[in-house]
Amino acid sequence: MAATMGSLVSYGSDSDSDNETQSNRSPEKIDPDALAHLQPLKSGQTLSLALLNSAPEVAVKEAVETGVHLDPSLKEVTYNPTYETMFAPEFGPVNPYRSQQMAAPRNMLSGYAEPAHVNDFMFEQQRRTFSTFGYALDPSVDTSQISSNSYIGAVDEAEKKKGLTVFEVGPKKTDKRKKVQGGEADDIDNYLGPWAKYVDEKDSAKPSEEEQKELDEITAKRQKKGRNEEEAPAEEKTILHVKDAYDYQGRSYLHVPQDVGINLRTADTPDKCYLPKKQIHVWSGHTKGVSAIRLFPVSGHLLLSCSMDCKIKLWEVYNERRCVRTFIGHSKAVRDICFNNTGTQYMSAAYDRYLKLWDTETGQCISRFTNRKVPYCVKFNPDEDKQNLFVAGMSDKKIVQWDVRTGEVVQEYDRHLGAVNTITFVDENRRFVSTSDDKSLRVWEWDIPVDFKYIAEPSMHSMPAVTLSPNGKWLACQSMDNQILIFGAQNRFRLNKKKIFKGHMVAGYACQVDFSPDMSYVVSGDADGKLNIWDWKTTKLYHRIKAHDKVCISALWHPHETSKVITCGWDGQIKLWD
Repeated sequence: MAATMGSLVSYGSDSDSDNETQSNRSPEKIDPDALAHLQPLKSGQTLSLALLNSAPEVAVKEAVETGVHLDPSLKEVTYNPTYETMFAPEFGPVNPYRSQQMAAPRNMLSGYAEPAHVNDFMFEQQRRTFSTFGYALDPSVDTSQISSNSYIGAVDEAEKKKGLTVFEVGPKKTDKRKKVQGGEADDIDNYLGPWAKYVDEKDSAKPSEEEQKELDEITAKRQKKGRNEEEAPAEEKTILHVKDAYDYQGRSYLHVPQDVGINLRTADTPDKCYLPKKQIHVWSGHTKGVSAIRLFPVSGHLLLSCSMDCKIKLWEVYNERRCVRTFIGHSKAVRDICFNNTGTQYMSAAYDRYLKLWDTETGQCISRFTNRKVPYCVKFNPDEDKQNLFVAGMSDKKIVQWDVRTGEVVQEYDRHLGAVNTITFVDENRRFVSTSDDKSLRVWEWDIPVDFKYIAEPSMHSMPAVTLSPNGKWLACQSMDNQILIFGAQNRFRLNKKKIFKGHMVAGYACQVDFSPDMSYVVSGDADGKLNIWDWKTTKLYHRIKAHDKVCISALWHPHETSKVITCGWDGQIKLWD
């Protein structure tokens, strides 16, 4: 303690010497209280706590009125400014560009809000009254002295309604009750009480004779209609449009032509394919939209088309490109068609719930199949030794397998949770892939009714059109989120995330996809009637052609041609592009 006091004394002496030198320069009075805490204590004297804690006061004459202010750019203050000085408004040059509204005092973004307290209920009451009747109480007026000048808006309406709010208008419930209880309910015209019957209400539930006759007629019609749909298939007939069904050598139109410049008999594909540029032919004959088109197996010299006009037509692809034959036998729109391996027969599936087997050459309906459900797709087994078997995806979530020879169902694949849309054979026809409205893809072993592969992701959409690539390695699936997904068709059936084809609009339509024979391009129609062509390697959209006025539902690349693509649409036309 003594050492500390000694240092304080020496500090005081140094400061005294400095003060003396300063006093020699400029004589100034020093406040003795300012240094009182630095003086050594005398015997018997104690240092008060207030004296130790007190800071030296600086006497500065400042006031807002006299214009004493802190400079905003000042970094260091050498005295203790007062509260008024620190919070005084800044002075500076006036902004000449500020409008009068901007220069006015504001305490919110839109202006100056006067402090006022309004109850939430009162505010909502006046707001609703103003929006309903057009007037409200002026909040600045004393509510104890309400007059006609106390309202804003429609003052006349306020006087007429005596300033009533929306919550006060109308008779009170107690008044109504009093009226009814007082026996005045009899004054209401035709009032018979809350449980009275209707004027034309009858006690008996039995219909009159005329009503009974009408009911009997309606029920008889319904039963008759149901029987027709279930039992009687439409009558089959065919129309040959060419003059002679056979040529001078006795060959039918199924015979592959040899004068078209290319060899159609073999399964050879062109080395290099090119983009089609222009339309070279239109096959017109269907009166409604075309549902599907299929080329004749191997050669592709004939084209089979099915339509919503319930007809199936066979067309020439080469030479005169005539309509060869029309097959009539379905009572409702035809959904799908499928040739057998040789092309001598084909299956048709329609909304009349019938699957029919036709002879391509004679036009005769060989047999018909039904399980009273709508078939959505149909496929022959491509194996040569199983040409008597075909499968059909039905609306009741099943895939049904029939034998053509017996006409009986020989197998049912019942695992899907929605209507089956497509069936595609893969892996040398040992397996087939099916897609459904349940947004899943299932892989089946032939004749085993339990799927061994089930693909379903939360991000997946329904895929109502699937095509196998020419090399048999890939499945192109038209997804309902406006993109074409590619799945591997061997072993694991994994999604190829590098091959996703976008840029077209197909949501809601089962637009058929196809590949070019050399695997260079992918083609598809879309909802706008356009033909879209993508590059297989880069997945870029190379070309887009306005093909049809309505939906372009299918696109087929001819297997022997370098750049011939056939499209069909819901405008009823089939077009050839080159």
